[in-house]
Amino acid sequence: MLEFSIFTDNIGKYFGGLGVTLQLVAFALIFGLILAVPIGLARTSKNPAIWGPAWAYIYFFRGTPLLVQIYMIYFGTGQFEFIRESFLWPFFSEAYFCALFAFTLNTAGYTAEIVRGSVEATPHGEVEAAKACGMSKPLMYRRVILPSAFRRALPAYSNEVIFMLHGSSIASLITIADITGVAREVYSTHYSPFEAFIMAGLFYMALTFIIVGAFKRLERHWHAHLKPRSS
Repeated sequence: MLEFSIFTDNIGKYFGGLGVTLQLVAFALIFGLILAVPIGLARTSKNPAIWGPAWAYIYFFRGTPLLVQIYMIYFGTGQFEFIRESFLWPFFSEAYFCALFAFTLNTAGYTAEIVRGSVEATPHGEVEAAKACGMSKPLMYRRVILPSAFRRALPAYSNEVIFMLHGSSIASLITIADITGVAREVYSTHYSPFEAFIMAGLFYMALTFIIVGAFKRLERHWHAHLKPRSS
């Protein structure tokens, strides 16, 4: 039998963990997107000095597990004396910042590849039309290529947002009281793993449902011009 008193007695803790999860994921996605756009554009360059470092960045963060990355940042940075003696140490000594830093770098690697694919899939006619209008390259990217690429990237990026949400659960392993961290605390207090973690699962399911719905609305809005017009 489920002990519903565990749910009701700890619901406030779960909502507190929800706030931490939303902060981590939102900030990581914002900073990651800002970082991903120039990296993704660099991958489309034909100059090896430009696309090489971008490729290496993407390969590393897509090729290693997020858990390894967060452990490297949280446990590894303290081994370097120049970091401990610099202004960066107050940040890297905090678990929250380490998790946010790891999530940002990770999602930037995946998002950069989404940006690269979307930019390279831009129809040639749109580029030629922009050139025919006399647009400079920066203006062409700002008004034509990037808006078009972002529309095409929406389905893939929605998956990345959901993966980031689910991946954020490992923040609890470095003492952060997110949704999963609260579930671990409730489990250690009541010794009821099913009740503790099913509540966490319900929170993640609700967030995923909201994200999917939000992206579907964005797709309907941004892709409205592609729908057949009624006569």
